[in-house]
Amino acid sequence: MAILKLDHVVKRFGEFTAVNDLSFEVPEGGIFGFLGGNGAGKTTSLRMALDIIRPTSGSIQILGRKPGRENASQIGFLPEERGLYRRMTVLDTIVYFGRLKGMSTSAAKKEAERLIERFGLSQWTKSMVEKLSKGMSQKVQVAAAMVNSPRLLILDEPFSGLDPVNQKVLEDLVLEMAEAGSTVVFSTHIMQHAERLTDRIVLLARGKKVFEGTQEEARATMAGRLRLESQGDPSTLPGVAGAKRGETDQGWTSWEISLSPGTAPGHLLQACTSQGFALRAFESQKPSLHDVFIHLVGGEQETVS
Repeated sequence: MAILKLDHVVKRFGEFTAVNDLSFEVPEGGIFGFLGGNGAGKTTSLRMALDIIRPTSGSIQILGRKPGRENASQIGFLPEERGLYRRMTVLDTIVYFGRLKGMSTSAAKKEAERLIERFGLSQWTKSMVEKLSKGMSQKVQVAAAMVNSPRLLILDEPFSGLDPVNQKVLEDLVLEMAEAGSTVVFSTHIMQHAERLTDRIVLLARGKKVFEGTQEEARATMAGRLRLESQGDPSTLPGVAGAKRGETDQGWTSWEISLSPGTAPGHLLQACTSQGFALRAFESQKPSLHDVFIHLVGGEQETVS
């Protein structure tokens, strides 16, 4: 079952098209990455899913029905533009958001205290939000999004403002939420987070979908790459699309190899063996999601958020 579905969604602001004929589905369960550069249309798409703004055309289903307020109790949302009540304490803020989602005061307080402890905010429990640093305020807002243990947790650029230690804490919490049964959708332009967390991804560029699928399917859009050390020239071997010569050491030369589409590293290794091609090193290099992003999107600059 799809917990979130966009079908040919378009959103225009005047003459500017922020989202252009976007269709994708988020299956229930797991962690879904909504990826793209700044201005790709990620935030606009999420706001439409939450009924903050309406699409120009197309349809959206979330939790099996149209976007609307009746979905609020089952959704947690961390917006890209943060906003907290500065004169409320940390504890009261998180409890307040829990109450807005239909939790009892006692249940909201219990979960708020657990999240405060987990985020290392215990000594600021009774502090006003206005007294917190940017990073601590960010943790409070994340806790407020998670307090109701939502069926669907939507995080828009959640790692912004967090130091590496707290980024790891948040990653662990996201994994825990998914393991407990929540579906997590998070948008980011930082591919390393998506690489560590996501089961499936959608990649946007200038409001259009350029890829949807698993990480392995995304990497398969690029030609395979290898590093090897040999005594001969590998450019003539079957399946080699390109060979870049590196340093030579006692007759052994290092090479950066690009494989032809459809050629697996094992095929090249088998060709080397069958042809008696001497090797001292043979290393398959898996492209990163950052590599895939550059490959699919190219050098276009995303300029509109």
